[in-house]
Amino acid sequence: MAKRTPPEILDKQTVAKSRLFAIEALDLRFSNGEERTYERMKPSGRNAVMMVPITAQGDILLVREYAAGTERYELGFPKGLIDPGETPEQAAVRELKEEIGQGAHKLTPLKEVILAPSYFSSKMTLFIAEDLYSEKLEGDEPEPLDVVRWPLAQAEELLTHLDFSEARSITALLLALRILK
Repeated sequence: MAKRTPPEILDKQTVAKSRLFAIEALDLRFSNGEERTYERMKPSGRNAVMMVPITAQGDILLVREYAAGTERYELGFPKGLIDPGETPEQAAVRELKEEIGQGAHKLTPLKEVILAPSYFSSKMTLFIAEDLYSEKLEGDEPEPLDVVRWPLAQAEELLTHLDFSEARSITALLLALRILK
């Protein structure tokens, strides 16, 4: 298959903005002359991390957190934005301390993923976090998160758990299980 030339960006405009998000319209011209307007979330320049924490006892640590999109509490892995000046590894350890009260001496990168590349540019680096130690940092959550211990030996059962439905958490679990088995 021949390599395609990306379309030419003719114009970029912010068409809607909220306190958290900006939507950008891109006027594009493709190599065959076709022109289209695509909409996307305006790139923020900030990426994120998600960790699969594994305890010395062989448990996975998850968090139960309110998700405004689904209007319910969801079970998933600790995650968060990378602060300016932080490496993904530094952000991973900080977020673990904020969300589960544990740091990690060992991080194994799994993959960098994009949620929906048609609409978002932000990347999330997935890690396995091991050799955990107790240390709590104040986070930005509006309420304390429930930390849920789940036996690693029963990790595949999470895939059918009704509250464990976030695609990035499922991806992180499946990639982690490939390495841990």
